[in-house]
Order: sequence, then C-alpha cells, then structure tokens
Amino acid sequence: MPDDRYTLRKAADGTWSVVDIFSDYPAEFGDRIMIRMNKEEADDMVDLLNILDRHRRSAQKQ
Repeated sequence: MPDDRYTLRKAADGTWSVVDIFSDYPAEFGDRIMIRMNKEEADDMVDLLNILDRHRRSAQKQ
C-alpha cells in the first residue's frame, strides 16, 4: 500500500528486518528491534505495524 510506513529488507545473511521507511532504521515493537527474523515472521510484523500505524493516523485525524 502506498501509505505504508514499514517495509521488509533482506540482510546479506538471509535474515529479514522490518524497516521504518521514514527513518530508514529497523522498527521497534515493545522492547524488540525487528531484525534477524525469518521472512514469514517479518512479513507478519510488517502487516501488523502498518495496520497499527494506519489506525493511529486515522485516530489523530478525528
């Protein structure tokens, strides 16, 4: 989706990170930094973080 804030990035070692496209840094969820993940886990986290971000932005508009 064009308004998504988070995306996947593959590391040289074959693991995946969830990256904030605005800061270009790995995303954080709670106390966990979203790095060195398998693709399925990282993809699920991208979806979750983007849903939460859209919800947050929608609530701010109201």
